[in-house]
Amino acid sequence: MHVVLVEPAFPRNQRDFARALATVGARVTGIGESPVDALDDELKSWLHGYERVRSVVDEDALTDAVRRVQDREWVDRLEATVEAHILAAAHVRERTTIPGTSVRTAWLCRDKPSMKETLSAAGVPTAQSVGASSSDDARAFADRVGFPIIVKPRTGAGAAGTYRVDDLAGLEAVLERCGVDHGESVAIEEFVEGHEAFWDTLTAGGQVVHEFIAHYYPGVLEAMRTRWISPQIVTTNQAEADRYGQVKDMGRRVLQALDIGTSATHMEWFFGPKGLKFSEIACRPPGVSMWDLYSAANDLDMYREWAQLLVHGQTEARASRRFSAGMIAFRPSQDGTISHCDGIDDIKRDHGEHIIDLYVPPPGTPTQPVEAGYMANGWLRARHPDFDTLRSILDDIGERVQLYAT
Repeated sequence: MHVVLVEPAFPRNQRDFARALATVGARVTGIGESPVDALDDELKSWLHGYERVRSVVDEDALTDAVRRVQDREWVDRLEATVEAHILAAAHVRERTTIPGTSVRTAWLCRDKPSMKETLSAAGVPTAQSVGASSSDDARAFADRVGFPIIVKPRTGAGAAGTYRVDDLAGLEAVLERCGVDHGESVAIEEFVEGHEAFWDTLTAGGQVVHEFIAHYYPGVLEAMRTRWISPQIVTTNQAEADRYGQVKDMGRRVLQALDIGTSATHMEWFFGPKGLKFSEIACRPPGVSMWDLYSAANDLDMYREWAQLLVHGQTEARASRRFSAGMIAFRPSQDGTISHCDGIDDIKRDHGEHIIDLYVPPPGTPTQPVEAGYMANGWLRARHPDFDTLRSILDDIGERVQLYAT
């Protein structure tokens, strides 16, 4: 099988998708923005060919690159695994008659108001939402639903560009910041109080072949706005427990309503006073290298499982559920330049057998802003057979490790 992979070099874990495809027997042609000479020898060894484009989200340029490849040989699949690339890849599939995720599905997994309208019609419990292209639209929604509300990009990922708004003055300020009334449109949602978590899958023809559940501590919006918090993401090894049955049932209804076929998915949800609520879904793997955690916790290689599914139509391993696994972010004391980190030797001594890996930026490294994400600065990943014990270990690590900047 010949698979064209969009942007195999960046971000760093993209190379794992190329590796996995090559190791299960696929010929892999990459299309990316870097010159071929910038690719390292290992990545090049996994690639059958490479096309450079100015931008992988320039649909005309991406189409031309795919057609150049098709002029040389048959293309069986065109795959993208980064959120910003999904819709462009779907449009190019349609233009070049390559099977895969449709434009409709990609659009519904990208445009949040359209997504929620479709799912509400299918009976999936979602927060009330609307697409707003004017301040009048936004104020009318706030009047109807009440504060607080959430304002976010229609096609954003994670907490990027997302705001909690508690009053009319705050709404006016956020709408101005987002460019509403100046040609921009935003998604506005009812604020749903509750615990935030996600359900990730690999699906084959709409049927789930791998599934994982992970939890945020605290929720993403708070984590991405609060420097002193060392936020955690933890995947449980109890995904088969009855308490997750409602989540998985809802998730399967979402897959059906959005016509998600053979794909990775990442679905976020809340559970609180209003019960279980769908948040959003993407038809791509989760971010922050969550597949690395799933692999370490379950004695498998999720990238290889994905590649096996695409190339051979089936996966080759079962999740062992041997461990729960989690990651914790280390935030620098302030924006600036990393000076030093305290506590690493102590936590290695006390928890070393449970640590998978960690990264601390060396002194002199410029800091990244808190809102840049869980792996923007320092981080650590760990695993343990018991979920609650793992949470305690991560809490202890978060209290003892201090990353300083000047």
